[in-house]
Amino acid sequence: MPVKIRLQRHGKKGKPFYWVVAADTRAKRDGKFLEKLGTYNPNTNPATIDLDVDSSVKWLQNGAQPTETAKRLLSYKGVLLKNHLAGGVRKGALTEEQMEEKFNAWLEEKSSKVESKKDNLSKEQEKAKKEALAAEKAANEARIAAAQPEEVAEEAAPEAEAAIEEAPATEENNEEEAK
Repeated sequence: MPVKIRLQRHGKKGKPFYWVVAADTRAKRDGKFLEKLGTYNPNTNPATIDLDVDSSVKWLQNGAQPTETAKRLLSYKGVLLKNHLAGGVRKGALTEEQMEEKFNAWLEEKSSKVESKKDNLSKEQEKAKKEALAAEKAANEARIAAAQPEEVAEEAAPEAEAAIEEAPATEENNEEEAK
């Protein structure tokens, strides 16, 4: 039975959420699977990937072939590296302790990169919020400044209307007096 490590789509329309599974190649995409290895949520930034590294390595050693996307996810989480190091242990090039040290060093380096990306994203979001707030304040001040001359004009307008109303009345009075 040929086995593939692939993604199984879940989630609602427009909001995909995937399970990383080991499944028979003859099974449907979202159908029967042998083992759930983890989850992948591409909706977050950076994407959230939770994998059982040891189970994934076990399936790879037993001959499971990952799809392209699954291979990228496995590589991102270090499963392919651990499988490679395990091959070195089987050949006698490394010991178990050396393998664990190399893998843990790689994990620490990877986690620091991910944390720095998260920090940069949060800083960019804060910067964007500050810029948006400053632009909104400037727009409000411009709106207020544009509204103030109208208020002065509106205050002067009743006086001008009163003067206009008086003027025709005086002309009518003058005409009546002239008769």
